[in-house]
Amino acid sequence: MITPQSIPKILGKFPENFRDGLRHGVYQLKSQRKIQMAQTYNPDELIQKHRTANIELTILKKDNSPLANQEITIEQLEHKFLFGCTGHQSVVMANDDFMAKEKPKFEQSSSKWLELFNFATLPFYWGRFEPERGKPHTKQLLNAARWLVERGFKTKGHPLCWHTVTAPWLLKMSNADILKEQIARIKREVTDFKGLVDMWDVINEVVIMPVFDKYDNGITRLCKEIGQAGIVRAVFEAAKKANPKAVLLINDFNTSPAYEKLIEDCLKDGIKIDVIGIQSHMHQGYWGIEKTLDVLKRFSRFNIPIHFTESTIVSGKIMPEHIVDLNDHKVDEWPTTPEGEERQAQEIVTHYKTLFSHPAVKAITWWGLFDNGWLKAPAGLFRTDHSVKPSYEALFNLIKKEWWFAPKKMPTDNKGAIRFNGFLGKYKISDKDREITFDLAKKGNDKLEVCL
Repeated sequence: MITPQSIPKILGKFPENFRDGLRHGVYQLKSQRKIQMAQTYNPDELIQKHRTANIELTILKKDNSPLANQEITIEQLEHKFLFGCTGHQSVVMANDDFMAKEKPKFEQSSSKWLELFNFATLPFYWGRFEPERGKPHTKQLLNAARWLVERGFKTKGHPLCWHTVTAPWLLKMSNADILKEQIARIKREVTDFKGLVDMWDVINEVVIMPVFDKYDNGITRLCKEIGQAGIVRAVFEAAKKANPKAVLLINDFNTSPAYEKLIEDCLKDGIKIDVIGIQSHMHQGYWGIEKTLDVLKRFSRFNIPIHFTESTIVSGKIMPEHIVDLNDHKVDEWPTTPEGEERQAQEIVTHYKTLFSHPAVKAITWWGLFDNGWLKAPAGLFRTDHSVKPSYEALFNLIKKEWWFAPKKMPTDNKGAIRFNGFLGKYKISDKDREITFDLAKKGNDKLEVCL
């Protein structure tokens, strides 16, 4: 069988001039496809089509007469789209007695983080959340969730079931007892956090779960016995029973047909998946528009909303392409560089525009606010000294400038109407002493009426 890993060995059997010619041909083909795509693909036009509304807004007085020929101010307050980041720092900010020594450095950057994002992923890794059986860190995570919600954030818990960073004490149990413990864990967390966390990565990286062999763990054991669809069914049913209104995700880094097949099998088995989560850790280089659109095309066919749950682009040396498991890349340090930071900023703009232009995508989460996080990679929006990188500024310019309706004074006509184009989300209109909020909820042309 020919696999991607075997291709270099196969090519090595051919003369060097043949290999050079083949590489040149592939390069030429890729270059031609990129040129064709650049000529036909316009993300800005698609963003206008899928993410904005052309509104005729009629403003009435309390007596239902039109507020005619009056100047009002209109401004955007929130995006409907979920622009997210990991929320680990909120655990520190919301708990005076938890990791207190970390708080000063987070306070330096918290205002910028809060200004940019509207969505946060909270850490529920079982092995860290409940390192000792029966003693979960529920209080600390509840405080963090409240802290975020009070600041207008939507929240998601990650993950409820995963073979990595799972509870080590499961290894002492039978598979039947592991399943009981997993179901009980889901019931407890989803119930305890209802109203604060109503979105969950229910299960993480199921494609590799039954064959994961880095170390022994209870979840892989269980998955081997009851199968991938079996474990997905068990955890999804438990989460939905605990909170019927919760939004439930399946999440994976594997974007191959194997993930498509898993989703197909689950749907055929009657398992209701609310959102498909796709990871895009680009430590080995930016995917590019072509690959990103291919992934979106393949997974949007399910007609289920898509979240890009874990996105990273590094601002230092690119990880070697021969590494299959990113976790195998061990380095003492992985510094950011000036040229890498400029590249990261450019690529983050292209990546976000590509995703935001596709109607199936409802959320993007940047994975890690600071450099030197997972794998010590320089994949943050802030350096290790908490100074802002160009990638933060580039993302801010998109989310809060280019894709934002800044405060604007507008006169109503003789029927009390104003007309404008705005990005979907929450808005406020006001005059000298009154104000009211309203939502732009659907794209395209629409008419709304509000009473000021």
